[in-house]
Amino acid sequence: MDRTEKHAFVASLAAVFAETSMVVVTRNDGMTVAQVTSLRSRMRTAGATFKVAKNRLATLALDGTRFDGIAPLLKGPTALAWAHDPVAVAKVAVEFAKTNDKLVILGGALGKQTLDADGVKALAELPSLDVLRAQLVGLIATPATRITGVLQAPAAQLARVFGAYANKGGASQDEGGDAAETTGDAEAA
Repeated sequence: MDRTEKHAFVASLAAVFAETSMVVVTRNDGMTVAQVTSLRSRMRTAGATFKVAKNRLATLALDGTRFDGIAPLLKGPTALAWAHDPVAVAKVAVEFAKTNDKLVILGGALGKQTLDADGVKALAELPSLDVLRAQLVGLIATPATRITGVLQAPAAQLARVFGAYANKGGASQDEGGDAAETTGDAEAA
């Protein structure tokens, strides 16, 4: 890279750090091209980005951002992963690290909060942002469903009671009619 390319790379990485909510730092010592391609594909599917960057350039891009706490992690063969959904990027990185021992999670940052490897793993266990949204919508919709059920229950109970009285009344009239016929048959005999 020449000087202008380095400045452009630092500026683009700084812009990414300004827009994203989560950055995960990984050590990727000895990963094959196929493994890195597979990881990038999984990250892309989750809405995240995985990029190998020179530590010195990444440190320059981190300077002055809310993620500058991860600068000490940038030693050796490292790569950065980031996304707007913090759970998605952590989940993909942790799941890939479980199946590939050459990818090691060093830590990360969620906003201004710096996380160690255990913090990233704990974040990965949370449900994703889409799942949380669905659960929230379900919680909001549940009271409306319960109110509808409560409002409909008295009407349904009344209908059952009226139906039971109607059936009881019809049965006693039928029984009374049979009794009269029986009595009339007995008088005729």
